[in-house]
Amino acid sequence: MKPNLRRLKEKVIEKAISLSGVISIVFVLLIFLFLLREGLALFRKEGVFAFLFGKNWYPISEPPQFGILPLVLGSLLVTGGAALISVPIGIAAALFIAEIAPPRLREIMKVGIELLAAIPSVVIGFIGMITLGPWLKNLFGIPTGLTALTGSVTLAFMAMPTIVSIAEDAITAVPRQYREAAIAMGATKWQTTWRIVARAARPGMLAAVMLGIGRVIGETMAVMMVTGNAARIPRSILEPVRTLTATVAAEMGETVQGGSHYAALFAIGIVLFVITFIINGVADYALHRSQH
Repeated sequence: MKPNLRRLKEKVIEKAISLSGVISIVFVLLIFLFLLREGLALFRKEGVFAFLFGKNWYPISEPPQFGILPLVLGSLLVTGGAALISVPIGIAAALFIAEIAPPRLREIMKVGIELLAAIPSVVIGFIGMITLGPWLKNLFGIPTGLTALTGSVTLAFMAMPTIVSIAEDAITAVPRQYREAAIAMGATKWQTTWRIVARAARPGMLAAVMLGIGRVIGETMAVMMVTGNAARIPRSILEPVRTLTATVAAEMGETVQGGSHYAALFAIGIVLFVITFIINGVADYALHRSQH
């Protein structure tokens, strides 16, 4: 009787997990359909090419102009800069905590990283606006410190706790036998860490990086506070920019429901959805490729 009860419990759990996965997919599809319903109305008046590659975002001018190229470039510039800063530092910090740091220091650093992840984004944005912005302004001699670089550094600070925490868990999960076998064959500590442990933990570290970048792409409040909110095509990382998320957050409360501006903001949501889908697809492809 007990084996039958155990098999019944396993089947119930399997069905529950499968149902959760199906429900998640259904929710994502419903969100996408909602965005399409509200956003596609714009394309009856504006062409897709003009929307994606237009250089002017003037939604309240006469006639209004809904070109999101400056917003897309601003988002890519800030996200790319944040990734260049946070990924190397985050992976290096995870390797140090998991493989090199003494046990006492390891525990202190893990607690500190978890505390950093709990800081609200508006607080980090405020600190970036008050301290980092003026410092960069004086360092580079630019008119304003609220630039794409300020946004990149601020978002890198927000992404690093996620990257470090998840990557450290992935590195710790590598079986100890891998390390012992490498050392027994004469490998140094560095060779074991970099060539054996890091390679075995690559899928988990890749997941950590993608989650960190996902946090950067979806961030709104901190970006609004530190990037200057200038909807123009950036020529340098030391210029103010405006991101897609900041545009939606700043302007949604000022639009008339059903109007062109309202539909344009939902169309921006569609673009963000597609960008996120592409990034996740690339990460999934790279993850499966690394496992073969």
